[in-house]
Amino acid sequence: MTDKIPVTVLTGYLGAGKTTLLNRILTGDHGKRYAVIVNEFGEIGIDNDLVVGADEDVFEMNNGCVCCTVRGDLIRVVAGLMKRQRPGKPAFDAIIVETTGLADPGPVAQTFFVDEDVKAKTQLDSVTALVDAKHVMARLDDSKEAREQVAFADRIILNKVDLVTEDELVAVEARLRRLNPLAPITRATRADVPLDQVLGLGGFDLGRILDINPEFANPAHGEAGHVHDEHCGHDHHDHDHGHEDHGHDHGHDYAHGARGHAHEDDIKGISLSLERPMDGAKFTAWLDRLLGEQGQNILRAKGIIDVHGEDRRLVFQAVHMILEGDLQKPWGANERRWSRAVFIGRDLDEAALRAGFEACAA
Repeated sequence: MTDKIPVTVLTGYLGAGKTTLLNRILTGDHGKRYAVIVNEFGEIGIDNDLVVGADEDVFEMNNGCVCCTVRGDLIRVVAGLMKRQRPGKPAFDAIIVETTGLADPGPVAQTFFVDEDVKAKTQLDSVTALVDAKHVMARLDDSKEAREQVAFADRIILNKVDLVTEDELVAVEARLRRLNPLAPITRATRADVPLDQVLGLGGFDLGRILDINPEFANPAHGEAGHVHDEHCGHDHHDHDHGHEDHGHDHGHDYAHGARGHAHEDDIKGISLSLERPMDGAKFTAWLDRLLGEQGQNILRAKGIIDVHGEDRRLVFQAVHMILEGDLQKPWGANERRWSRAVFIGRDLDEAALRAGFEACAA
């Protein structure tokens, strides 16, 4: 394992439950030392009995965690936290950056790719979005930021599920999946999520992208565009729910019936796949050009590519225009070799993307 400190970026609309979750991290009896970077202390509502001592903008909690505000520059705040190293061990088990009111988590995530000092000491672990089951549909309808936060996430925590019916949950989950086919959805009540479902996910670790399944973007039964086959693509995410995923039975009743229409969002996930090997140079050139021209609209992209003449798989991911890619472990002797990628973005031209992707065949 690397000695870099993992960073989780936590997004979510006002009222989604971030404060509750952050308070649990800051005061919980978990035996870890976490640093939580928030926009405003006031919002967190720190109880003075729990605070050991304030050093300028940093409060130390009596469970060893610290809380500090983003006043000014995130890079400076992270550098300040790093100075709190204890001899011989990292300063913290993890850092959590909360992004209230910031439109797009992209720039926060990019900080951890771009700044050399930050990159030397920390490693972006994942972006987790908290959404409120009761109000998220309305938020997604009226707020570009809310749609971006969902689209950007590596993991979605669907909070306050006790306030809505199962049918409503199924409809909400179907819409979240259309916005973001990559992020597993975890249901929660009062932000009571096991911390291992928020921290240490490795969402930005190229080596862990290997289970991308574009079938997952296949709409549920009864929705337009559903392809009838044995693998509806919901299987491999079920373990994240800890319960049955009833997406097949009645998801469309609420989406089309009760609401009268399906929601057409400007952001969606597009899944591409190809059974033939790719020309590595062509693919790289296509991807570079695509991100150069449309990077502002592409929030996230991930893929695994079977490169002609290469035993190892090419794994890539992008945040807007910033791309990282690497040849990862070799394909297995009897493994199905195929290329697959998911692009999540605004107003993407699916036909053009598919044509460009397929034109890279060797």
